[in-house]
Amino acid sequence: MSAPVALVTGASRGIGKRLCADLARAGYDVVCAARSSAEHPSKLPGTVEETAKLVTDAGHRAWPVALDVRDEDAVRDLVERIHAEWGRIDLVVNNAAVAPEKPALEDSTKRWRLALDVNVNGPFYVIYYAAPRMAAAGGGRIINVSSSAAVLPEFGRASYTVTKTALEALTATMAHDLREKQVAVNTLRLDLMVWTEGFAATLGDPAAYSMEDAVIMSDAVLWMAKQPLAWTGHLETITSLRAKGAVRGITPATK
Repeated sequence: MSAPVALVTGASRGIGKRLCADLARAGYDVVCAARSSAEHPSKLPGTVEETAKLVTDAGHRAWPVALDVRDEDAVRDLVERIHAEWGRIDLVVNNAAVAPEKPALEDSTKRWRLALDVNVNGPFYVIYYAAPRMAAAGGGRIINVSSSAAVLPEFGRASYTVTKTALEALTATMAHDLREKQVAVNTLRLDLMVWTEGFAATLGDPAAYSMEDAVIMSDAVLWMAKQPLAWTGHLETITSLRAKGAVRGITPATK
């Protein structure tokens, strides 16, 4: 039997990159999807090809894909290609996100739409095309990565708060709709400061903050991926999973 297959969005750096590497170490073949690629790099370091190498170094198949989750056709085509070439998708981690920094009324409506498209429409497109394939194959798991910003208006980035709240609602409704199809949909809400290249770039002096390593997100995802398919519609935080012993203790960030 072939290894289980995971699809991770936002996989070029930070949490997504760490997830891909640790999923491979746990036995998954991994589709590493993100906008930043060797051909089209971004201002921040990291590409899907670099992440894919971590997967192959762990002894599993890697598929680096330059993907903009706002592009519904591209999402549909990727899901079809994965099934045509690898035959399955067992786990989806909707991790891609943007967090425009300015207060909403001081920013452009274009950037507001960007947040909605990446943080809400993108995960929906992935679920829309992947979930029926999962159901037809006997089941699968979808984890939507949220943030404590969903319940903290004072976070100061209105579009991020609004879209993460919407993502959590999307989890609940998709879990309800897919419950009888053996597709579990759950939310992982990050409620601690985790070091990533993107987050650090917004802080001014990252050294002034105490941040944890992204490995705690891998611990959480792997724990959620081991739960029965009937375990669906849940919202777990890193803090709640730490209390259950599902993630490790305080882990200083590794840059």
